[in-house]
Amino acid sequence: MDQEGAKTIAATLGKLFADLHDSLREHVRGLDPGTLNWSPLPKANSIAVLVTHTIGSELEMIRSVRTIPTQRDRESEFKVESDEKRLLEMIDQAAREVDEHIAALTPADLTELRPRGDRPPRPGIEWLISNYGHAREHLAQIELTKQLYDSRT
Repeated sequence: MDQEGAKTIAATLGKLFADLHDSLREHVRGLDPGTLNWSPLPKANSIAVLVTHTIGSELEMIRSVRTIPTQRDRESEFKVESDEKRLLEMIDQAAREVDEHIAALTPADLTELRPRGDRPPRPGIEWLISNYGHAREHLAQIELTKQLYDSRT
């Protein structure tokens, strides 16, 4: 892959992740802590947990693709409680970092094997696409959680 191809892929991924961040903001904006921290079932996740986990995964992934050391406490993401302000700040900070990293992607970042945590190495492009899909799955969970919350009797 040449530099022009890497830029084209980066621009596409940048747009997809920017749209994802916009959707996360839309779903968080205007919600009170009770709604954000509500879980529909004992083993289900709240909106706050889903946003926190999605952002944690995204940042770990992009740093790994760029070969930047990262620390992540994945387990704590599933115990978090938060409010609108903190979640929006988290999304905004992650969006800025993801934008910077995506703009700097090289052909090597996209094609060479990259380790990520305890997972086997994969090409960077595979991590990026897989993580985007993971984030969209959680966005759907957020939408469903909001519907369930609004449908309570």
